[in-house]
Amino acid sequence: MGILSKKDGKLITDPLTDNNPITIQVLGICSALAITAELKASLVMAIAVLFVMGVGNVVISLIRNLIPSKIRIIVQLIVVASLVIVVDQVLKAFAYELSKTLSVFVGLIITNCIIMGRFEAFALGNGPWRAFLDGIGNALGYGVILIIVGFFRELLGSGTLFGIPVLGDAIEKTGVYATGYENNGFMLMPPMALIIVGLLIWVQRSRNKDLIED
Repeated sequence: MGILSKKDGKLITDPLTDNNPITIQVLGICSALAITAELKASLVMAIAVLFVMGVGNVVISLIRNLIPSKIRIIVQLIVVASLVIVVDQVLKAFAYELSKTLSVFVGLIITNCIIMGRFEAFALGNGPWRAFLDGIGNALGYGVILIIVGFFRELLGSGTLFGIPVLGDAIEKTGVYATGYENNGFMLMPPMALIIVGLLIWVQRSRNKDLIED
């Protein structure tokens, strides 16, 4: 018998595939548009949300029987805000330049629909272990899309990955630039992120016809 039962395993795998929070539930789109021009920023945001959702779901689950129903949203906001402050301070301490790039978007994790939705829909009704798996699964599903979008936007828009040139030197015209290739500046603009997400939605629904709404 494995560590995870089949039912628990689905809490991790479903958000990565046919119940992805961005491409299927269409949540958390704002950050996908705003911070994915650089792969590094996409990765850091994904890790930040992974921490906040994993720990936050466990905290909400542990205190679920102590939270008065009328103030549960306030309590959830306090929990997620506290965790976001931790993330923000860690970024400022160890990655200050990146923290300036992400700036307000780290704070907006507090109002991320995915996080508040999982607190309300799952953590309040399940034990800490399953709540943790649900938080990790949804955060991974969210993070994977951010990383995919960030990969294509930075590669095609700047010719770099993690700030490192991978297509050659655009000024000296080496690598693929020697063939006449030019970076597509449009890829760095927020509308392109929406187009890439749209393409991912199309691919996912093409693979699984059950996801297509009537």
